Amino acid sequence: MNEENNQRQSHAHIELASFKKRGLAFFIDELLLSTLFLIALYDQIAGLQDAEAMLAIINNYSFEYLLIKVLYQTLFVFIYSATIGKIVMKIQVVDVDEGVRPIFSSALNRGVFRVISEMIFYIGFVWAYYNKERQTWHDKTARTLVVDV
Repeated sequence: MNEENNQRQSHAHIELASFKKRGLAFFIDELLLSTLFLIALYDQIAGLQDAEAMLAIINNYSFEYLLIKVLYQTLFVFIYSATIGKIVMKIQVVDVDEGVRPIFSSALNRGVFRVISEMIFYIGFVWAYYNKERQTWHDKTARTLVVDV
């Protein structure tokens, strides 16, 4: 309890990113990755007439797509402290204790748990609505905050 109070006091000068900005950043990132994924598979799905065949091809690459999402989230958060969507929305991910760019292991942890949260009906994202620091599951496990730049 005392540690939580100290943590809140140390972040008094930090403005947390709004749900709207985070949601729009999420949408931008998902749109970008989905578009790139479909472009990569274009030669396999372009001539198909059957929607079921197209879905079968896309499902065959679901593991690769999840891996790309984890790598994208990890590398961008580690290198830039933000994904492309977050950069556009002028928000970034910072370490909860230091207020600086997360270390690689935190960025990787955040990327993995973000995908897990998506797979479990986005419940890890909903968690942020009930958290004073607006932390999702992937923020909690990686000990990060999403703040305005």
